[in-house]
Amino acid sequence: MTRRLLLSYLGLAILVLAGLEIPLGWIYARGEVSRASQRVERDASMLAEVTEENIEKGNLDALPDVVGDYAIRTGGRVVVTDKHGVVLADSAPSGRTGISIAAQPDIARALRNQPTVATGNEALSATMPGSSGPTIRGTLRLTYPMTEVNARIHRIWGSLALAGASILAAVALAAFTLARWITRPLRTLEAATTQLADGPLTHPPDATTGPPELRRLTTSFTHTATRLQQLLQAQQAFASEASHQLKTPLTALRLRLENFEPYLDPRAHPSLEEAVGEVERLSRMVHGLLALARLENSATTPEPVDLDTVITDRVAMWEPLAAEQHVALAVTGRAAGRVRAIPGALEQVIDNLIANALRVSPTGTTITVHRAPGAELHVIDQGPGMTDTDRARAFDRFWRASDSHHDGTGLGLPIVRHLINASGGIITLHPAPGTGLDAHIRLRPATTPPRGDFSSRRARDRRTPAADRR
Repeated sequence: MTRRLLLSYLGLAILVLAGLEIPLGWIYARGEVSRASQRVERDASMLAEVTEENIEKGNLDALPDVVGDYAIRTGGRVVVTDKHGVVLADSAPSGRTGISIAAQPDIARALRNQPTVATGNEALSATMPGSSGPTIRGTLRLTYPMTEVNARIHRIWGSLALAGASILAAVALAAFTLARWITRPLRTLEAATTQLADGPLTHPPDATTGPPELRRLTTSFTHTATRLQQLLQAQQAFASEASHQLKTPLTALRLRLENFEPYLDPRAHPSLEEAVGEVERLSRMVHGLLALARLENSATTPEPVDLDTVITDRVAMWEPLAAEQHVALAVTGRAAGRVRAIPGALEQVIDNLIANALRVSPTGTTITVHRAPGAELHVIDQGPGMTDTDRARAFDRFWRASDSHHDGTGLGLPIVRHLINASGGIITLHPAPGTGLDAHIRLRPATTPPRGDFSSRRARDRRTPAADRR
């Protein structure tokens, strides 16, 4: 923004300078040419009178001295003719006398007692008749080179350009200072919004500099950010405390329900089992809320993790359970190498996705963990799949598919998405070829070598139980 403001100020200054200096230079150039033309015309008239007097007296020998002296003093060229247009004197060293130039337009006009003043790119010329009343005794042509006039014009254009450059430099300095002053609150505000997006706002934006409007905006943003952080902390604290407070009553309630079994009529046992199942699901939901609260409250930084090692470990752990359900687990694709993820995230993600896939996979099917180029991972099942509407809502908390027949809590995929987003990746759901669901994860490759081989070990130490999805 500073650069755009600076360019706008400079553009405006250039327009103003161009609107002032170009007409001024043009007027000065026209004035210089006009003054030079008037001076040549005046000198030509005076010389014509002198030469006409010498011609009238027959003093032709004095003409070369008269025109020669003037040419030496001014640098002009003087040509004098008689009444027939024959050259009597020429100040130019290469000029010839005795030749007739009566056919030349300016001489012809002067012989008819009509003066001529002409302005060209190379020279100014004035041709005057030497006459006393209607009697023409000769003509005089004075030619003055434009070199000096053009030099003065170029000097004034140079002076105007130098003045314009100096003004532009001063405007640029003032504009840069002003632009920095205007944009400084915006820069601090941008840094604060970035910090707020990544975590708590520990360095509020500076509200003491800049225009009053931006200072008020900065103050309002700081107040809003502080209020937002307080609300988020209160929400997270409530979820965490409520979950903790619910754990003990739920456990006691389950024990009391199970203690009722010997005293109930056998016909009430199915209802008792359903009640115990609902208590267990509520307990798992509380554990899921606790896991989400811990994730949202923890500030972690992604680190290099060996994705292939994590996949191998988790698949080996899930294979016995999958075998009990007659479902195969397969790992395909080329080795993915190291990716960036928060510690323990990939283990929880793969555990959740495989657990969800096992829950919906029919007997005799295969769950495929496929590694694709670009640090991408696919967990593909051959279950019933999900509709477009269900896939769009699958990451909402507590949401379960309308045709779900299991006791999931609806917190598994929200936890997975939170872990992937915190690691700088993206997770999306797509239909699998044929039938089933394809959970597609795109992670960031690790661009820097790890400091040691402890990433996977530390990640395994921080595993938490998998949550449910549907």
